Amino acid sequence: MPDPSLRGPDPAEVRSRLLHWYDRCRRDLPWRRTRDPYAILVSEIMLQQTRVETALPYYRRFLERFPTVERLAAATEAEVLRAWQGLGYYGRARNLWRAARAIVQRHGGRVPAEWEALIALPGIGEYTAGAVLSIAFGQPVAAVDGNAERVLARLFGIDDDLSRAPGRRAVRERAAELVASPRPGDVNQAVMELGATICTPREPACGNCPVDSLLSLIQISKPTKRT
Repeated sequence: MPDPSLRGPDPAEVRSRLLHWYDRCRRDLPWRRTRDPYAILVSEIMLQQTRVETALPYYRRFLERFPTVERLAAATEAEVLRAWQGLGYYGRARNLWRAARAIVQRHGGRVPAEWEALIALPGIGEYTAGAVLSIAFGQPVAAVDGNAERVLARLFGIDDDLSRAPGRRAVRERAAELVASPRPGDVNQAVMELGATICTPREPACGNCPVDSLLSLIQISKPTKRT
């Protein structure tokens, strides 16, 4: 159960404001127009350590070349690496190809909708599994990476060291409360969008934050702008 001693604004109010902002202000990205688990998986793997603007043309070309998980699984490793060429971090491409082969061999060509089955696939960690389950399957599973940790810690006034277990546990409890809704995938994406566009590591635009007034009301310290 969530720790009642955790401070910060009401998660339900934060969720409501985040979704209202996300519905109006989100960037129009191709992976946000689909609930295809395979397409979501491809996008999440590509976006690891890569900016959205860089990944966009590769995402489109990759899905044109390999439109289904079966087509990707049937390709050779060399073909997949050629399609990935220029994006870097080629281990991601190899793992995506291996995951596609495992999906075809073990799951009949369907991306699994179960946590344990997903994280057993090559290259699929907790964040990617949470993203796929929430966005593609509508399951209330949080997707928390370093970007989301920063945003959630700021939103809920979590001052604990996020490199240590207590801080990470506090963040994940709040994340779990946020996604307990009919739109868990949109909640996860709203947190990521906020971190990418407003609640940035340096010079966050706090005045544009949809939750800013809540933080002011309960006197949570805003992040210090750095140059």
